[in-house]
Amino acid sequence: MEKFENWYNQSPDEALQKLETSNSGLPSEIANKRLEKYGKNELKKEEKKPFIQKLKDQLLDPMILILIAAAIVSFVIGEGVDTLIIIAIVVVNAFLSIYQEGKAEEAIAALQKMSSPKAKVLRGGEQVEIDSADLVPGDVVILETGDVVPADLRLISSSNMQIDESSLTGESVPVEKDYKIKYDDKVEIGDRENLAYSSTIVTYGRGSGVVVETGYNTEIGKIATSISTVGDEQTPLQKKLAKLSKTLGILVIVICIAVMAVGILYKNDPLEMFMTAISLAVAAVPEGLPAIVTIVLSIGMGKMAQRNAIVKKLLAVETLGTTTVICSDKTGTLTQNEMTVTRAFTDGKVFEVSGTGYSPKGDVTIDGQKVSIEDENNLRMLSSIAALTNDAKLKVEGEDATIAGDPTEGALLTFTEKAGGSIVELNKQFERIEEIPFDSDRKMMTTFHDKFFDEKIVSFTKGAPDIVISKCDKILIDGEIKDFTDEERELALEKNTEFARSALRCLAYAFRIHETLPENISSEKIENEMVFVALTGMIDPARPEVRDAIAECKTAGIKPIMITGDYLETGLAIAKDLGIAKSDDEAIMGRELNEMTPEELREVVKHKTVYTRVSPENKVQIVTALKENGHIAAMTGDGVNDAPAIKKGDIGIAMGITGTDVAKSTAEVILTDDNFATIVNAVEEGRIIYSNIKKFVAYLLSCNLGEVLIVLIAILLDVPVPLIPIQLLWLNLVTDSFPALALGVEQGEADIMNEPPRDPNEAIIDKEIRITVAIQSIAITVATLLSYFVGLKWYGMESGVNHARTMAFSTLIICELLRSYTSRSIDKTVFEIGVFTNKKLVLATFVSFLLMLVVIYVPVLNEAFGLMNLGPKEIGVVLGASVIPLVAGEIQKKIRFRKN
Repeated sequence: MEKFENWYNQSPDEALQKLETSNSGLPSEIANKRLEKYGKNELKKEEKKPFIQKLKDQLLDPMILILIAAAIVSFVIGEGVDTLIIIAIVVVNAFLSIYQEGKAEEAIAALQKMSSPKAKVLRGGEQVEIDSADLVPGDVVILETGDVVPADLRLISSSNMQIDESSLTGESVPVEKDYKIKYDDKVEIGDRENLAYSSTIVTYGRGSGVVVETGYNTEIGKIATSISTVGDEQTPLQKKLAKLSKTLGILVIVICIAVMAVGILYKNDPLEMFMTAISLAVAAVPEGLPAIVTIVLSIGMGKMAQRNAIVKKLLAVETLGTTTVICSDKTGTLTQNEMTVTRAFTDGKVFEVSGTGYSPKGDVTIDGQKVSIEDENNLRMLSSIAALTNDAKLKVEGEDATIAGDPTEGALLTFTEKAGGSIVELNKQFERIEEIPFDSDRKMMTTFHDKFFDEKIVSFTKGAPDIVISKCDKILIDGEIKDFTDEERELALEKNTEFARSALRCLAYAFRIHETLPENISSEKIENEMVFVALTGMIDPARPEVRDAIAECKTAGIKPIMITGDYLETGLAIAKDLGIAKSDDEAIMGRELNEMTPEELREVVKHKTVYTRVSPENKVQIVTALKENGHIAAMTGDGVNDAPAIKKGDIGIAMGITGTDVAKSTAEVILTDDNFATIVNAVEEGRIIYSNIKKFVAYLLSCNLGEVLIVLIAILLDVPVPLIPIQLLWLNLVTDSFPALALGVEQGEADIMNEPPRDPNEAIIDKEIRITVAIQSIAITVATLLSYFVGLKWYGMESGVNHARTMAFSTLIICELLRSYTSRSIDKTVFEIGVFTNKKLVLATFVSFLLMLVVIYVPVLNEAFGLMNLGPKEIGVVLGASVIPLVAGEIQKKIRFRKN
């Protein structure tokens, strides 16, 4: 048996011959042998990552490695309490991250669920039902309306067959299938009318096909393979935190070497200097940073969930805030995935139709005035034909409306109701007595009804406008049948072209009166000499809220891009309507991308905003090119065809209502309301979170750097160190952490969505932050050493060192608490934003201050920490020195504001 990739280039007989089978299917014994050879027609579930591997991934984070090293050193030098505290932080951070990210990707498992569980096949000429997993190449499968296609098939028969391929190609309208077609050249996946693909749905007609591909060789299987081969990439925040950790690691080593060198130069005991250097290195590391980042991201996940965006991975929260481009699927994401009649032409007039989707709420208007079948005779006839030449069913329950059957026919039922007609009454009064089903060759459908015209029989026809119009010699004008003049024919064709240019799917309607039911009911006899009635234009309309969301994206400096499997005219029309595109040259078709080099594609994506008739591979190409151009790309979608690109994007976003399991399992973010506007809300929340992360990172670094400078300067001045290791750890774990956490939930700046996206390569510690950290750490150092030296002068270098250390300890704590208030904004003073507007920060500083008093004044604790009770005069010095960093920070903001 030969292997062919392009089965659409084979005729039915050629395909059967190549597959060594026949129209009667395979004998059971041959099918069983092939099953052993090719394996099951299924997609195996990807093995979940073991817990140990997840834990290992967490512990290999550079920042965590530094903390582990610090814990080992603390244990070696006998600091058991320090060791336990550091290990506790590492364990809590790791388990919290694993818990939050515990839902591992199950994209391939979801693909498996989509497979049809049963299939009707011919085995040895007899129809039997088997598990779809047991299908093999060469099996002949029977397909009927409502069936899920169980494997990739080369059709060998078809009758009025239409298949919904939207989950695979993104095309909103079911594809007409014709087994007779044979293509000579390469054809894109959405245009292969002689193939049926696994997991798509037969919406109309029936047929049969020979299995050409199973399992991972099917189109859906190829997508599963591409999902598994797209690697998990680090988010921007992961990269920046890793870079920060690396910088801190180098800084720690430099500090250790410098302190050792200075100590030995001053002829101090080398072992004592080593211990001091290690203590200082531990002080330099912000132990609480990983835990605080994790907690703040977790809180952000909760906030986004309240705004209809479920974030599955912690670091995806921040990635949303960095987004510079949003690549969106059209069908079901930007549009409603519900065909809607928006315009009708009859009696020389164009009627506008309001309302969207399948809900019958809406009006038919002309020149802004509402009309109905009571006002317009032609409108009555049009709505009657639309409802009666129809096999779909409309179901309305309260505010919800759904259709069973073809989406195009569903839209016509809704139109009839909007025009004032009643589907139920029409079908009850004028029952269908005969029909000529729709055929893809003649592109028309005709039904017969009696008693419509004075007890006579009438045949109603709907179909492709150019064909229907060519079959008409009369026209209905204000309810009267008249000759179809050349001018009227030209006008009808002109309106058809006008509708089509607006990306509307057009249908024409006609009828013919018969005295009795004809004996010869054939297209040649019936679908001629008809009376032309009307045209309708329909489209899958844009979601009403998306237009504003796209405008907000542009204000925020985010480029929206449409990527769709639909036709160029349809995609471009929607894109222009929404404001994604302004001109025709912003659109390009997928087949053009296939011929481009990566360099050419990177240049193309700089200018194009609409990509149509794209394949799953094209989507990945586009996202890859955007990322290579430096963009942070968000990819949204709902279908199987979107899954590889969703995974390739920096942030993958799936629709929660209409999205397939595959899309939802692959994405980092799921929109519970399928609302594009929710993406913009999530981006805003992401920006706020990143801004807050910068605030508390700057806060922690300025405090820790101040602690390092305090100890280093004391060593250089050859005086006892102002702070011992346990005091430093207390500061880092309690005093720093609570305010830092409160800074992480700071309210966002009012104009945060008016700013352009930040440079993806921008470091967390940018120039402004570096200046702030330098000024604040120096101010903290000056204030603490001032308090310390006053204590040494009052109580002496030997016996009074614990008094001096207590004054330094208290001053440093209060400095850092006040510093947290200046950290709330980079350019606004604490009085401009309000001292008490962040209630969590007020509570955090109060608790931290209370804990300071506890370790100073509780006898057992102050002894453990090497602290002494402070009197009024010491407190006066401490409070006076503590305001120095606050004043310095506020002055710096004023200078920056004046400079800007």
